[in-house]
Amino acid sequence: MAKTVLITGGAGFIGSHFTEYLLSRYPDYQVRVLDALTYAGRRENLATVEDNPRFTFIRGDVRDKHAVQQAMQGTDYVVHFAAETHVDRSILDPDAFITTDVYGTFVMLEAARQLKVQRFVHVSTDEVYGSIERGVFTEQSPLQPSSPYAASKAAADLLAQAYYRTYGVPVLIVRPCNTYGPRQYPEKLIPFFTVRALHDEPLPLYGDGQQRRDWLYVGDHVRAIDVVLHSGQIGEAYNIAGGNERANIEVSRLILHTLGKPESLIRFVQDRPAHDRRYALDDSKLRALGWQPETDFEVALRETVLWYAQHPEWWQPILQRQTEYRQFIERWYTRSERE
Repeated sequence: MAKTVLITGGAGFIGSHFTEYLLSRYPDYQVRVLDALTYAGRRENLATVEDNPRFTFIRGDVRDKHAVQQAMQGTDYVVHFAAETHVDRSILDPDAFITTDVYGTFVMLEAARQLKVQRFVHVSTDEVYGSIERGVFTEQSPLQPSSPYAASKAAADLLAQAYYRTYGVPVLIVRPCNTYGPRQYPEKLIPFFTVRALHDEPLPLYGDGQQRRDWLYVGDHVRAIDVVLHSGQIGEAYNIAGGNERANIEVSRLILHTLGKPESLIRFVQDRPAHDRRYALDDSKLRALGWQPETDFEVALRETVLWYAQHPEWWQPILQRQTEYRQFIERWYTRSERE
């Protein structure tokens, strides 16, 4: 049955991949993207769908009630990606995280309540649980965020749950682990280290580099959201795990090995405040719906790193612009050197 889907943050990394996936997977779906095109939202990410007659792009901010109401009018499903997402940025400047991730989610939920959408998927993160020394988090684990970013997402999760319980808004929450793949903005570990290695610049690795993360390929991530959107139980949260737990130093070495660069580029720097040591998720609830990751980590990591090496036209404009990107990197790196 034909549906109209609103995707917020659809010009970003995961959102653009999900937009492509949805238009390809469901030939009778109409897809609208609402994106403010802030620093990480890029129209170029939607180049493959721009000419699709079933695709509509709307430039607007999720904090703008009027823009959200207009964009959501007549939609059946909403998938809410739009958020500030980088922990280091949240430590340096938490304001945007509170206004976008918390207030923006409130605006989205309120519009969904008024317009009576059929399903509302809120895209969260595994970071809402905090760190776990051993074992795994389930969806029933307490939310214990460590950073302003994680706290803003935990607050948004609680708002979403409250709108389901109080107003019956048909909310579903997904909590994915670290996602990687082409078109990820070069502030996150894999693209950031790849771009720096391509320039033979040092890779600033926090602490001892033994922080452990589970890695999820973006293609597996968007398939998981599809399953939750269409088959998930309203009011429930679903963890999305990749099954690829690695230490940050191991991932850094794999990046360097792929590019033929020496490990001497790794530069250990002062750990960031409240740095979570390990994330790990139990995704059995999602697997019960028929989903499982299909991507081999080392193969996909290599392909991702080579994508950046082969597509400098995508990331070079980011580095070349004398914008806040360079200012942020400078603040981040020099802060680590000073502390």
